[in-house]
Amino acid sequence: MKFLITGGCGFLGSNIAAEIIKRGLGDLVLFDNLSRLGSTNNLAWLRTLGTFTYIHGDIRNQWDIEEAIQLHRPDIVFHLSGQVAMTTSIENPRLDFETNALGSFNIIDAVRKHSPETGILYSSTNKVYGDLEWAKYEENTTRYICSDYPNGFPETIPLDFHSPYGCTKGSADQLMLDATRIFKIKTIVFRHSSMFGGRQFSTTDQGWIGWFCQKALDQAEGINDAFTISGNGKQVRDVLFSEDMVNLYLEAAKNINMITGQAFNIGGGIENSLSLLELFSILSEELSVDLNYSKLPFRESDQKVFVADYSKIQAALGWKPLVGKVEGIKRMISWVKSSGK
Repeated sequence: MKFLITGGCGFLGSNIAAEIIKRGLGDLVLFDNLSRLGSTNNLAWLRTLGTFTYIHGDIRNQWDIEEAIQLHRPDIVFHLSGQVAMTTSIENPRLDFETNALGSFNIIDAVRKHSPETGILYSSTNKVYGDLEWAKYEENTTRYICSDYPNGFPETIPLDFHSPYGCTKGSADQLMLDATRIFKIKTIVFRHSSMFGGRQFSTTDQGWIGWFCQKALDQAEGINDAFTISGNGKQVRDVLFSEDMVNLYLEAAKNINMITGQAFNIGGGIENSLSLLELFSILSEELSVDLNYSKLPFRESDQKVFVADYSKIQAALGWKPLVGKVEGIKRMISWVKSSGK
């Protein structure tokens, strides 16, 4: 097979690319503008693993992506590039729109015109469901609990785009599904909860597991500056380690004809859910440190709880997470230590 990965030097893209190279699954094309923190490092790392074609391009530019699709005619596009932070989308909504909505349209249109047999797997987000304030929540000492959905949220809950980020990712999400209906392009949409693992260069507004691992390591090493959190720390997400995530994408690509035109909620599930306070407890135990932090107001449109009910993708492909949250956090601590940040 031939794979093209937009955002191929980002966290998710570089992990998938590495596995394609290691398994010898076929020809590989990476498309990335290297604007994301760590993407240049990931490109250099991937070059130590094997051969592939790298294109320095931007999905906002119609001609960049059309040339790539027309020249390479991939069997599968993993569409992973995008503006990934809600805070950035509020500060710069035009960048967010051009990257997430227009950029995704450019990919669909390029496939439609130049390579209609190409399948597209799109990395969407739980933010397409809005702030979920219509659900009922209970509060205990460490977390919020959504009593309406004890096993997580299914794909049947209503879409409700909030924030520029939610709107643009949601627009792309729906464009992908409609491309199957109208243009018969094979598409799959994965609505992700939180992902983490190696090759993730975390920042204050994206990659929260890695960010707080770094802050905990700093304090364990004697850097005692307090960090901040938004809200009371009881917000809950389910977490999915990169190894499980990569296996899912490759399995879905192999079976795209069977599940085309569908959206799936993807995450670690209720068994791998964490609040910030619970993450801090794990980090404190692993690193023997009492974390020093202060609280800011809740972020705009933040969800008290999002946990993915992944039963739909499990029924379709037999996939489920294998790396537990504590094991994943231990591996993440090791990665952050080794990354030199």
